[in-house]
Amino acid sequence: MTSPSHVTIVLGSQWGDEGKGKVVDLLAEKANIVARCQGGNNAGHTVVVGETHYDFHLLPSGVVYQDVSCVIGNGVVVHVPSLFEEIDKNIAKGCEGITDRLIISDRAHVVGDLHQTVDGLYEAEKQGNSLGTTKKGIGPTYSTKMQRTGIRMADLLGDPALLKEKVCGIVRDYALRFPDHSFDSEEEYRRLELFIPRITPMIKDTVLYMNEALNSNKKILVEGANAAMLDIDFGTYPYVTSSNCTVGGVCTGLGIPPTKISDVLGVVKAYTTRVGAGTFPTELTDDIGNAMADIGHEYGVTTGRRRRCGWLDLMVLKYSHMVNGFTRLAVTKLDILDTFKELKVCIGYKLDGKDLLSFPADHALLERIEPVYTTIKGWNSPTVDCRTFDSLPDQAKKYLSTIEEFLGVKIGWVGVGQSRDSIIII
Repeated sequence: MTSPSHVTIVLGSQWGDEGKGKVVDLLAEKANIVARCQGGNNAGHTVVVGETHYDFHLLPSGVVYQDVSCVIGNGVVVHVPSLFEEIDKNIAKGCEGITDRLIISDRAHVVGDLHQTVDGLYEAEKQGNSLGTTKKGIGPTYSTKMQRTGIRMADLLGDPALLKEKVCGIVRDYALRFPDHSFDSEEEYRRLELFIPRITPMIKDTVLYMNEALNSNKKILVEGANAAMLDIDFGTYPYVTSSNCTVGGVCTGLGIPPTKISDVLGVVKAYTTRVGAGTFPTELTDDIGNAMADIGHEYGVTTGRRRRCGWLDLMVLKYSHMVNGFTRLAVTKLDILDTFKELKVCIGYKLDGKDLLSFPADHALLERIEPVYTTIKGWNSPTVDCRTFDSLPDQAKKYLSTIEEFLGVKIGWVGVGQSRDSIIII
């Protein structure tokens, strides 16, 4: 009797930048397929192999393994020029055979250059109320998808005249919306047309591919982009991304039945960070927050923007766990806290003096939240050379056990450095 298919999902549990790429890299070695299910090149995952830093935005992080197939699912939106720029950049770093192992869903939507232009125009209109998007065209592309006017990868394989008509239709819509801006449908089509011969061999029916893999007992690893608190439905709306980056987005973004999911791994940064606008109950705007940012090199892989930093918020993780049902946790960047004399952990929220049981939907209420903290003594000892749980300082173990006990979920991995081997497997 063959063993059942094993689908493991890696998801961000906070506001992104938790270190999902490193966890995926660790698990991908034993996977047959690594897949992306949502988002676009607004995500940024870093994998460090020796002295080489790989930055992935559209490519699944498992692409560094030569025997692993990589899938960009139907829920992903793809800016084709950026995809090939990323492919070429990583081939130059020694990551070979990418195009032979990459499969792109024929149902995935195409991000046009005009979507990126419009993303910036929308942000400019908001002036002081900007959402802080990456201006990668992600939101406008999902909008055209929902309006049923979008372009899918399947369109690149069909009649060029029909593709050109669709491009012209989107351009007409945006020209009406932004009459002061000049859009060129011919140039938009020409830029897309240039990549069609190169991308055509990669476009396939990934719903069929993934389910055939499931029936063949393949090990599938799904790499979530963004994070739970940026989810369009469950995040801190409106300061969120444009896709479902919680567990439900995996099923709809790849065509995987929920009954096939084996593990849902929540990646937790040992403190909390956020890029761009939006509420952040435990944010530190003092020297401690600045120290976290400096020690942790907290700059966005995609945008280069400095991340806002704050204490670990267990109320965020509790809410994220309710939505995703984490089976295990991976705590990353524990080493960044090595030099702090004491650490605070948020274990509750108060609003107008009353305890809150969960994370409010109303952003105006979120801005009035008062975090309730417990204080843990720091360990003031380096953890970067630790490779077993027992070798960690006692206070570091206490910090980790506080997370486990509050959430009722076991920690399976602890990251203590940038490199591939700087991780403790528990």
